[in-house]
Amino acid sequence: MKYVRDLQRVDDHVMSVSPQIGKESRPFVGVVVICDNKQYCIPLSSPKPKYIQMKNTKDFSRIIDKKGKIIGVLNFNNMLPVHEKLISKIDINIRDGDNKSDKAYKQLLKDQLYWCNDNIDTIINKANKLYKIITETPDKMRDLTRRCCDFKKLEKVLERWTEKGKMLDNGTYEKKAPHFTKVSLENDLAREKAQKVNDYNQRHVGIKREGIDD
Repeated sequence: MKYVRDLQRVDDHVMSVSPQIGKESRPFVGVVVICDNKQYCIPLSSPKPKYIQMKNTKDFSRIIDKKGKIIGVLNFNNMLPVHEKLISKIDINIRDGDNKSDKAYKQLLKDQLYWCNDNIDTIINKANKLYKIITETPDKMRDLTRRCCDFKKLEKVLERWTEKGKMLDNGTYEKKAPHFTKVSLENDLAREKAQKVNDYNQRHVGIKREGIDD
């Protein structure tokens, strides 16, 4: 997880992978979208009691199943720039050999994926609007800026990794390179739709869906 540690050195909002606090095996599971022609991983978080009282904001969305139960959240404020070679898809198909814990986790991911697919346009638009605020007009919403990653700083770290050849040209990884895993959006249309929304944003056209955006 050296890449993540390098990100942390420039921004303490990046989620820790420090072995000192037992986070060295923390998985970075999330939805990958495009912001300003760059890939970003929006972290998925498992359900916690504190999320029940929290409301959707410009940098946070609750994931709710058909029964109205909170099954996770998307932390837009902690989204990280990623390279294609650092991303791998998750197999969420439940297998006969899976133990009870694995089956439960895969089912949770399936339920989260259903919600993400149903709200794909809103997710992409929300990520792009947040990115634009933080990178272009951070002083206009200082409270929001203070709790978000500095996306431009993180992009410079990714650029240095690319320039140093830590992600190899033949498509393989150095052993120390982290793998960001993604919950794939339906029919692999995420990039195409992300680019469309990015183009819309440049023309100041917004998409808003009640209950997701504020």
